[in-house]
Amino acid sequence: MLIQGDASALEWRCAAFLSQDKVAYEEIWNNVDQHTDNQTRFGLPSRLIAKTFVFRLIYGGSAYSYANDPNFAEVSKSEKFWQGVIDEFYNKYKGLHKWHTKLMQEATTTKMVKLPTGRIYQFEPELRRGEKVFPRTTILNYPVQGLGADLMTIARVSLYNRMRKLNYEKARLVNTVHDSIIIDCDNSHVSTLAKTMLDVFEDVPKNFQKMFNKEFNLPMKAEVQVGNNWKDMEIWVDK
Repeated sequence: MLIQGDASALEWRCAAFLSQDKVAYEEIWNNVDQHTDNQTRFGLPSRLIAKTFVFRLIYGGSAYSYANDPNFAEVSKSEKFWQGVIDEFYNKYKGLHKWHTKLMQEATTTKMVKLPTGRIYQFEPELRRGEKVFPRTTILNYPVQGLGADLMTIARVSLYNRMRKLNYEKARLVNTVHDSIIIDCDNSHVSTLAKTMLDVFEDVPKNFQKMFNKEFNLPMKAEVQVGNNWKDMEIWVDK
């Protein structure tokens, strides 16, 4: 039996933590479905498209990219329209906007960005259309992806250590895919290991502080699925 734990809204939580955006914090702590809210607010065709909208924006997506993406074309092909949407988003998440501005200033003046975990990213201007410019999308992307990788490493190592203590002969941590961790185990171990999967994600903030001496002041959650194969997975609920 396979057990898969998917970190809930990993990239959004990372962006919220790094920017310390007050509105994002309030929504996360109150379990607000941000993607559904954005779908309604901006008239997006589906929740999946709303997720794409947010991810692209927190990585520096432009009005041009939305206006020329077929997934967003039925909403509008106007760059002016999408710039208005971006401005409204930033007006709501003022802390995120301020952090994006700070990141660009830091990267372009020092040629590096440092994370609370000690990760350091170095940047150089790139030649684009005959001009040297700093890669905005890369500069905004790396800190979020890097912190997400650190949080997933904490969860993965914690899970491995707990599985060793359980000493199940027919249970293996077999794979990780971005924000997911996958276990292959005997059916008799599913309940215990699925609950363990939930626990390791919820304990990430506590372990983050132990490792980096800095409070991760957001909750971490996961959605756990189980199934006989990766195609036929169903959400597991702790009873």
